[in-house]
Amino acid sequence: MGKRISWIVTLLLLFLLAGGLSFAVNLYFDWLWFQELGKTVVFTTVIYAKSITGTATLAIVFFFLYLNLSLANRGPGSIEISIPTPDGSLTAHRFSREVVRRAVGVISLLVALVVALRAAERWEVIWRWLKGVEFGDADPIFARDISYYFFTLPVMQDLVRLGLILCGLSLAGVVALYYFKGSLKIARLNVAGKSAGAGAHISLLAALFFLLLGATAWLDRFQLLFSRHELISGANYSDLHGRLPMLAVLATAALLGAVLWVYNAFSARNRAAIAAVVLYVTVLLVGNLYPSILQKFVVSPNELVRESPQIEHAIQATLRAYNLSAVEERNLSGDKAITPEDIRANANTIRSIRLWDHEPLLDAFSQIQEIRTYYDFISVDNDRYTMHGVPQQMMLSPREMDSASLPERNWINEHLTYTHGYGITLGPVNRVTPEGLPMLLVQDIPPRAQEPLLQVARPEIYYGELTRGYVVVKTDAKEFDYPSGEENVYSTYEGSGGVPVNSFLRKLLFAFQFRDPNIVLSPLVKNDSRFLYHRDLRSRLARLAPFLILDQDPYMVVSEGRLCWIQDAYTTSDRYPYSLYTRGVGNYIRNSVKLVLDAYNGAVDLYISDPNDPVIRTYQGIFPGLMRPIDEMPRDLRAHVRYPEDIFRLQTYIYAVYHMTNPQVFYNKEDQWEIPVIASAGGAKAMSPYYVIMRLPQEENEEFILMLPFTPRGKDNLSAWMVARSDGEAYGKLVVYRFPKQKLIFGPKQIVARINQDADISRQISLWDQRGSQVIQGTLLVIPIEEGLLYVRPLYLRAEAGKIPELKRVIVAYENRIAMEETLEASIARIFEAEVAPTAEPRLTETTGQQAREAAAPAAAADLVRLAAEAYDRAIQAQRQGDWAKYGEELGKLGAVLSDLQKSRR
Repeated sequence: MGKRISWIVTLLLLFLLAGGLSFAVNLYFDWLWFQELGKTVVFTTVIYAKSITGTATLAIVFFFLYLNLSLANRGPGSIEISIPTPDGSLTAHRFSREVVRRAVGVISLLVALVVALRAAERWEVIWRWLKGVEFGDADPIFARDISYYFFTLPVMQDLVRLGLILCGLSLAGVVALYYFKGSLKIARLNVAGKSAGAGAHISLLAALFFLLLGATAWLDRFQLLFSRHELISGANYSDLHGRLPMLAVLATAALLGAVLWVYNAFSARNRAAIAAVVLYVTVLLVGNLYPSILQKFVVSPNELVRESPQIEHAIQATLRAYNLSAVEERNLSGDKAITPEDIRANANTIRSIRLWDHEPLLDAFSQIQEIRTYYDFISVDNDRYTMHGVPQQMMLSPREMDSASLPERNWINEHLTYTHGYGITLGPVNRVTPEGLPMLLVQDIPPRAQEPLLQVARPEIYYGELTRGYVVVKTDAKEFDYPSGEENVYSTYEGSGGVPVNSFLRKLLFAFQFRDPNIVLSPLVKNDSRFLYHRDLRSRLARLAPFLILDQDPYMVVSEGRLCWIQDAYTTSDRYPYSLYTRGVGNYIRNSVKLVLDAYNGAVDLYISDPNDPVIRTYQGIFPGLMRPIDEMPRDLRAHVRYPEDIFRLQTYIYAVYHMTNPQVFYNKEDQWEIPVIASAGGAKAMSPYYVIMRLPQEENEEFILMLPFTPRGKDNLSAWMVARSDGEAYGKLVVYRFPKQKLIFGPKQIVARINQDADISRQISLWDQRGSQVIQGTLLVIPIEEGLLYVRPLYLRAEAGKIPELKRVIVAYENRIAMEETLEASIARIFEAEVAPTAEPRLTETTGQQAREAAAPAAAADLVRLAAEAYDRAIQAQRQGDWAKYGEELGKLGAVLSDLQKSRR
C-alpha cells in the first residue's frame, strides 16, 4: 500500500514538473517573440496584471475559506465516520482536530488556486476599470456616464459574484464540519443558547450572503438597460415600471434578511432566519410576476404610447453605439436623366467600374500565375493606386507558399528550404486582354511591373495568410527563393525577423517547444540561424493585440517596393445601454486600429484610426506606447487605407432599420429598408458591399468608396444607397443618398429580372451553355452617375474542360434600356445611341481631378481606332472559321465604330 502511494505521488510530481516546465518554456518563447517585435509592453503588462489579480484573489479566497473552516473545526466535538468493512461490520474512524486542520488548509488552497486561475484571466476587467476613459454621454435612465457600464459595473459584478461564491462554499463547508462533529441541530441553529457556537457562525455567514444578494439585486437594476425584447433592446416600460422598482424592493428585502440573520445569531430560535428566507423568496416571486402582469394589462393595449420614450432611447443609443449618429443624408430628385454629357463628365468613374469579380479573377490568377503547385492564391484584395495622377482601382493577389502542396514533404523542405511565398499578381479591375483574360500590371516570377510605382524590390512573403508553422532561416541548407526555368534560384534571408538560436541550450529549448527532435539532431541549424514562428497573419496579430477583433479581409499593398499587409481591427463590447445586440459583435463597435505587417520582416505597427473611441483610449493607458496615431503612418501606406467591409456590412444592416428616428414610424416599420437579394447560381443571397472609384453626387473629384444599395421592405425598387468614404480627410464618413418615395427607381432585383427576360441576352446565354461551356453571371454593380444609376453586370465563360474564366460580355442597364456588348464602352455607347465615345485610359502624364477628366477626351479617337482594329481582326478570324453570322456581326460593329470616329473628328 505504501509503495503504491509512493508511485502515485512520484507520478503526480513528475506530471506537475512536466507541466511547469512546458509552461515556463512557453512563457520564455513568448517573451522572445514579443522582444523580436519590440512590443514587450504587452507581455509584461499581461503577466503583471494576471499575477496581481491572481495573487490577490488567491489570498482573499484562501484566508476567507481557511478562517471559516478553521473556526468550525475548533468547535466542540470531533469528526467520527463509520466505514463498512468487508465482513459487513462498521469500523469507526476518528479524525483529530490537527488532521482536519491540515485537510482544511489543503482544500482551501486548492479551491483558492482554481478560483484565482479563473480570476487571473479576467485581469482586463480590473485594468479597464483602473484606466477607464469617460465617454461624455450618459444613459437616459440613471444618468450615468457610459463608461460606468463599460468599466465600473463589470468590476462590481465580479466582486459581488466572487463574494457569493466564497460565502456559498464557506457555508457548505462549515455546515458539513458542524454536522459531522455533531454540533448542528437542524431544528435549532443555536446550540444550548451559545452565541459563539455553530448557529451563530452559520447565521453570520448567511447574513453576509444575504447582504451580497441585496448588492446583486441593486446592480441588476443597471443590467436592465441591456435587456433584449422583440421591439427594442434595453429596458422597456414593464422593466422600468415593474422590474426596476421590484429590484429595489428585493435589495431592501435582502438587506432586511441580513439583519434578521444577524439577529438569529443571538437568538435561541430560528424564527428570524425563516422570516428572512420567506421574505426574500416572496419578493423574488412577486418581482418576477408583476412585470408580466404590467406588460399584459397596461402595455400591450397601448404599446406605442407606453414604449415611445424607450423606442427613442433605443434608436439614439444604437446609432451612437454603431457609429451611425453622424451619417449624412442627401436627397436625390430622381428626375434628372443621365445624358451623354454626364457620361463624359464622369469618365473616370466609368473607367473604374469593376469588371472582374473576386472568384473568377482568383480562378484566372490560379491558372495563369501560380507557376508551381506549391504556390497558391487564396484571396483577391481590392485597393487603389494613383497612376500618373489618376486613381485606379486594382485587384491584387499575393503568391503564398503552401507547404502542404510540396512535391516532396520532409522536415528539411518544409522548415528549411521552402520557407516563403514570392511576389504578387496585380491588375486593373476594368481591363482585359483580347482573349478575355485579366490584364496584368505585375506578373510572373520574379515580378515584372509595367509601372515604377508597382515595382516590388522585396517580393518574399515570410508572413501571410498561409504561412503556418515555423521555419528556420540562415541555415546551411539551401533556401529556395523562386523557380527559374529548369533550375531554382536560392537565397539567404537578410531580414531582421525571427528569434536567433545563439546557443545549444536555446536550440534544445526550441526542440522542446516545437516537439521536434530534428532541430537538435540536424547539423544544418547553426547558432546564427533564426526561427520564424507565429507567422500566420491572424494568429500573429491576435497574439499581439488580443483585445481587438480582426476584420475578415486583410489586404496586401505595395509600398515603396515592399509588400505589407494592412489589417483592420475593431473594439467591441456588449455594455452599451439600449443599443441593439448583434450576435458575434455585441452592441458596440468601432474600427479603431489599423495594423500593418511587413511580409518580409514580420514587424507590426498599430495605428489608431479612431482617436474618439474611449475603449481604444483606455487600452492606450493599459499598454503605453503600443499604438501610435494614424498621422504617424507613412504617407504611402496611408494612401491605401480603406474603410473595412465587415463593419460597413453591419452598419448597413443596422441603418436599414434605425434610420427611422421617429418612434411611431419605427414601431410600424413604415420606412424600413432591406439589402437587395439577388438570385444567383448558388441560390438567392443578399448583395455584398463593393469598392468603386467614383465621383459622388454633389462632389468635385473621384474617390475610393464602399457602397451598398437599399430597397424598401417587401419591395424591389431602389430607395437609397449608402457609401463609406476612404480618402483623405473624408475617411470614415458615411453618406446616404435617398430617392423620393413617390418615384419608381428600378432596384437590383428588377434589373436582374429584366436582363434575364431580354430575348437577345437569354438566347446568347443559352447558346453558350449548350456548347460545353459554363456561363458565370458576375456581380451586379450599381453605379451612380450624377442623380441617375447605371447597372453593370459582367458575363464570364468557362469551358467545362478548363478552369480559366474569360470575360466575354458586359451588360449595362439604364432605366428601360439594356445592352450587352463585348466591352463596357460598347455597351454604354449602345445605351446612349452611340452619342458617347468610349472612355479612354488615363494618359501617362501628371493629371489630377478635373484635369484628368478633360484629358480623357483627346484620347477617345485613339481608342476608337483600337476598337475598329479589334472588330476587323475578329471579323477576319470569323471568316476563316466559316462563321458568317459572327462575320456579319463584327462588320456591323466595325461600321458603328467608324461612324463614331467620323463624328468625333467633326
